[in-house]
Amino acid sequence: MPKTALIFPGQGSQSVGMLADLPDAFETIKNHFEQASAILDKDLWTLVTDGPEEELNQTQWTQPALLTASVATFDVIKSRLPSDTIMAGHSLGEYSALVCAGILAFEDAVSLVHKRGQYMQAAVPAGSGAMAAVIGMEAVALDALCQQVDEVVSPANYNSSAQIVIAGSKAGVEAASALAAEAGAKVIPLAVSVPSHCALMKPAAEQLAQDLQAVTFNSSETPVVHNVDVESHKIADDIRQALVAQLSSPVRWADTMQYFKNQGITEVGECGPGKVLSGLYKRFDRSTTVVPLANQKGIGKFIDD
Repeated sequence: MPKTALIFPGQGSQSVGMLADLPDAFETIKNHFEQASAILDKDLWTLVTDGPEEELNQTQWTQPALLTASVATFDVIKSRLPSDTIMAGHSLGEYSALVCAGILAFEDAVSLVHKRGQYMQAAVPAGSGAMAAVIGMEAVALDALCQQVDEVVSPANYNSSAQIVIAGSKAGVEAASALAAEAGAKVIPLAVSVPSHCALMKPAAEQLAQDLQAVTFNSSETPVVHNVDVESHKIADDIRQALVAQLSSPVRWADTMQYFKNQGITEVGECGPGKVLSGLYKRFDRSTTVVPLANQKGIGKFIDD
């Protein structure tokens, strides 16, 4: 049997109608959204099916909507998964992974990521932060480049050896982007409402730490590989620390994919909307079977294989 991993997407994978290609799972998905809607006193189901897109893209609603979609997708396939499946999530997706591993209750996760989104938005005034994808520059060189800039800017997502996202103040990202472009890299500004995974998120991390203390983390035989240190943790306080540090530290996604490869993973399913992580993984290792699970065909292929 192939060694299997599930990866869970983060912000940027949301879209209006993002679950329309899973008609056979309609009731399962809708039930999850009704539960999340009751927790937040917000009609998330209508938001993800009908929009408006501008509201769905507000981080306080994006985060619980994506988490709910990912957990609902997992429930469709979980009975067919091998017992030794391992998991990881990109940024917000780490919470989805913790829920699906049985470590964090769905109800707690919905509330946590909603607050997480609010704290992140409040930490940086609208328009004062930014993020950009830098393509074609080695990590060491980009790290050094960011340190040359007087404003706040640093690597936020090490997505692959060829793609690193930087985040910080608007001025800092613009300055670093200009230097990277001069060095021959391709720079793509990202349409985001907050600069995630940089020092500007430390106030949000401090607030989130208080909420995490009130949440129970259960023991589980399913490992979840954390963004901040590419390790799985079983002690509740270690998980809390990883989630707090994650907000202001870079997502080590390239290292996570390498970890999976070192573990002998041969089959990966992207459990949630979109196929951003699938694309990154296919470029990283073409020998691994990588399947986006946001449609009926993908689910059929994944569970049949």
